[in-house]
Amino acid sequence: MTDNPGTHLGRLRLAAVAVLLMALAACATPFKADVSRFQTQLPAPAGQSFVVVADDPKLAGGLEFATYSRLVADRMQKLGYAPASDPASATLIVRFDYGVDNGRERVRSTMGAGGAWGPWYGGGFYGRGFYGRGMGWGGPWRYGWYDPFFDGGVDSYTIYTSGITLKIDRALDNQRLFEGKAEAVSTSNRLQYLVPNLVESMFTDFPGNSGETVRITVAPEKK
Repeated sequence: MTDNPGTHLGRLRLAAVAVLLMALAACATPFKADVSRFQTQLPAPAGQSFVVVADDPKLAGGLEFATYSRLVADRMQKLGYAPASDPASATLIVRFDYGVDNGRERVRSTMGAGGAWGPWYGGGFYGRGFYGRGMGWGGPWRYGWYDPFFDGGVDSYTIYTSGITLKIDRALDNQRLFEGKAEAVSTSNRLQYLVPNLVESMFTDFPGNSGETVRITVAPEKK
């Protein structure tokens, strides 16, 4: 007994839908950031106030910086620190910066003998400082990079390196109490997506263990 053409066509459509759903699921790759943090003894939140300022003077006063700095301020408040109206009245100065580079092309060779993938070509992850403001990290992460796009469906694509830095100084004597950086590689260069995820990564298990680099995973970008 043979299927009628309508039944066969219906099965093909179901198979096509299944393949499409699998492709969409593969695109929803979680955001992963490498986070490195260093600290002396941060004061307990009780009685401590803070203000978030731009570590790069070029960002100071901008609406974009104000938007992203509110993310940091919200996190500080959730930890129990109180916002101050200005640096003169704060006990802690939180210096914040962010950015994304211009991107690099990643190309995968064709399948080699024995089913092994050949080498990758294009710009390296560590070729230059990102931001375009001379704010490179000074070398590759010890923890290593995560590249979520190594699969059989992509031959060539552009990747971007994004990152934030966070420094906390005691206002009384400008002593550095905390400094951290979070950096990620992704196919997105939208700061509206990248910065909130990087801030979330920075404040996950904050302040962390001094000198330790960890990988933080947060939700994927919503399409």
